[in-house]
Amino acid sequence: MLSHWIIVPIILPALIAPLLVLSARYDIVLQRVISLASVVFLLGVTVALTWTAAGGTVEVYEMGNWPAPFGIVMVLDRLSAMMVLMTSVLGLVVLLYVIGTGWDRRGRHFHALFLFQLMGLYGAMLTGDLFNLFVFFEVLLIASYGLMVHGGGKLRLQAGVQYVIYNLAGSTLFLFALATLYGVTGTLNMADMAVKAPALAEGDAALLRTAAAMLLIVFAVKGALVPIHFWLPNTYTHAPAPVAALFAIMTKVGAYAVIRVYTLVFGPGLAVTNTMPADWILPAALVTLIIGMAGVLAGGSLSRMASFAAIGSMGTLFIAISAFTPEATLAALYYMVHSTFAGATLFLIVDLVQRRRGSCALDLRAPMAQSGLIAAMFFAAAIATAGMPPLSGFLGKLLVLDALRSEPGAALIWTVILATSLIAVLGFARAGSMLFWKPHSVAGDGTPPAPQLNALPLVATGAMLALLLALTVLAGPLTGYMEATSAQLYDTSTYIEAVLGTDGVEGTQ
Repeated sequence: MLSHWIIVPIILPALIAPLLVLSARYDIVLQRVISLASVVFLLGVTVALTWTAAGGTVEVYEMGNWPAPFGIVMVLDRLSAMMVLMTSVLGLVVLLYVIGTGWDRRGRHFHALFLFQLMGLYGAMLTGDLFNLFVFFEVLLIASYGLMVHGGGKLRLQAGVQYVIYNLAGSTLFLFALATLYGVTGTLNMADMAVKAPALAEGDAALLRTAAAMLLIVFAVKGALVPIHFWLPNTYTHAPAPVAALFAIMTKVGAYAVIRVYTLVFGPGLAVTNTMPADWILPAALVTLIIGMAGVLAGGSLSRMASFAAIGSMGTLFIAISAFTPEATLAALYYMVHSTFAGATLFLIVDLVQRRRGSCALDLRAPMAQSGLIAAMFFAAAIATAGMPPLSGFLGKLLVLDALRSEPGAALIWTVILATSLIAVLGFARAGSMLFWKPHSVAGDGTPPAPQLNALPLVATGAMLALLLALTVLAGPLTGYMEATSAQLYDTSTYIEAVLGTDGVEGTQ
């Protein structure tokens, strides 16, 4: 019976979203009640799923009771459980912020698109089939474009079109990769491919390597790796800030796909693609980190700084992923959770500043209302993003540095990570000074009246900061879970046996 709950995070949003469009499009209060109740219920379901997965059992749900590899399967292991729980927590906090600020009043279908977005995220993280990963990527693309242009505006529409073009190009390449993989292996089920890939004839090795390379490019597009990161700055800068906060997990789907596919299907033991992921990812990740943090220093507005900080965090994440060792993957998982919440917090603060100053440009204006509280939130989010102690960003980068200290090029990796952390500190210090300190020295003590807002946006932003604090305080048990997750990823037999049965495991011997 428990396996049936795996499909709930996908089915529930797929049912509720059309219901909102058909029966509640003109009643914003009813939309909020239904949407919030759905997200709270999904959080409860994902907590239960994560608790189950923590025991090490891999659960499988077979759609239509068709067994793999012929049918579609959803697979719950420690990694997918962690990802869906992170999505649920982020989704709930962002939804509370949206309701508190009234962002959902700027379009009739915000809540339906929001639920479709969650459906795509859950599906991408739970699917055991590459073709369905493509399908859920497209669900994400459609829903995220609707959210991206929510509220209208020329710049928002232009950024949305750019976002769609880049991602459609990635989707086209994804289809080519899937066609090549199916032609070579005769399957798109990831567990089945993991069994068949090592047994391929030598003549098919080149095609398999080509497909693996195309997939890596696709996931790099989703993860905003240099040189195919150009869609992210404008997309995140011009998107509604709460939507950008939800988008903080979008790039993590690309990172998740790399971890999943290149440990299971094209694992470190597969001779054909043994060193390819690391050879490609590490140089791109280093440059991505440098460009991202340079953008933080040079950003002309707080929203653009937050966007480039998201790029920089993906660089750090992919540096850890590129090693493809259990220790480095543990560090990557912790940093993934941290950077998702830290990035989302920054975008929520961007909106708080925007609503109080009328602009998030880094120029000198009169002091904003509640500047002390907003400054404290910004300070905490900034030190978390830059990786300063004592918050989780420091622990995440420390884990990454420690995991890579014996890797080739460790000196370069350490230098880039530490130097870019300093650059980020300078960039955020400059922004904080311009937004919160200099206005008082120039304009005196007078501050404009507080905007007509309820306390919910501040509570939601505070909750995001509390999550960062929890990541720090509970780092021991969290890294214990992630260490077990990493070990499960590199011991693929449990996953394959759960999906294909014991015959599949015997095929890997």
